[in-house]
Amino acid sequence: MPASAKTMALFTVGGLVLVTAYTVALGSNGWLWFAWVVLVMATLGVLATRGS
Repeated sequence: MPASAKTMALFTVGGLVLVTAYTVALGSNGWLWFAWVVLVMATLGVLATRGS
């Protein structure tokens, strides 16, 4: 896996931690979860294209 894909995967995991912490502390925010899902999809796309 290239370094850029690893970095993106780390940001995705970090984003999950931050969004979860925000949800626990202040309540759910649908836009944050939507943004995280978009980030997951982009990460999966990068991983799929780099794997080929």
